[in-house]
Parts: sequence; C-alpha cells; structure tokens
Amino acid sequence: MTAIQTLNKVVELATKRRDEALSHLAQLQREMQMAQDQMSQLQAYAGEAEQRWAARGSTGIDASLLHHHRQFMAKIDHAMEFQRGVIGQRQAQIDQARQQVVVAERDVAGLRKYTDRKLQALLQTAQRQEQKQTDEMALAIHMRQSLAHAASMNKGSQP
Repeated sequence: MTAIQTLNKVVELATKRRDEALSHLAQLQREMQMAQDQMSQLQAYAGEAEQRWAARGSTGIDASLLHHHRQFMAKIDHAMEFQRGVIGQRQAQIDQARQQVVVAERDVAGLRKYTDRKLQALLQTAQRQEQKQTDEMALAIHMRQSLAHAASMNKGSQP
C-alpha cells in the first residue's frame, strides 16, 4: 500500500468517525426535542388543572378536596422539575457531542490537507524526475549528434 493510499484510508476512517459523531448528535437532538415536548405537555396539563381548580373555586371547596389538589399539583411540579433535569442532561450531552463533531471535522480537514500536500509533493517529485529524464535524453541526443557531426567533419577533412 502506498503512502497516499494509507493516508486516504486514514481520511476515510476519520470521515466515518465524524459521520458517526454527527449521527450521535442528531439522535441526542431528537431526544432533546422529545424531552422538551414532554415538558410542554406537563406545563399545559398543569395550566389546565389550575384553570379547572379556579373554576371549581367559585362553587365552594372543602378541605379534603383542597388537600388532594395540592398533592396533585405537587406531583406535577415534581414531574416538571424532574423533566428540567432531563433537559439539562440532554443539553450537556448535546454540547459534548457538538464538541466531538467539531474535533472530528477538524481532524478530517487536517488529514485531507496533509494528504493533498503529500500528493502535491509526490507529483512535484515525479515531474522533476520526468524533467531530469527528458534533460538526460536531450543531452544524449545532442552528444550523439555532436559526435556524428564531428565524425563527419573528420571524414570530410581526410585526404
């Protein structure tokens, strides 16, 4: 395997790692959206419960019903607090995954740039080698022509 083939394989692996990091980030973002949707549902449910309670309040409330309502609202508040924690964890995971994507993209770009430089260096070396061979061939042709011309001059000057 040539050096360029090896570098291309390394770039391919780095690209795969970057693509996996992007896929992981997308999955975390979907999970975050689901967590935010759940939070919205909890908030809407809590709002509806408060509205129902306010409407009931105009008809009179006994202590037992008030106690049950407070317990119910405490459970909803607890669920919302838990969901805030889930959202915070998801955000931290997303931030970390974004950083991994940035690192992976930087790696891919750096490897591609390095591979391009190596390829350019190899092309320059090949061009120099080709130029050297062309120059040597031209010199050999010139030397043969010079020798042939000198030989024909020597034949022409002999009596």
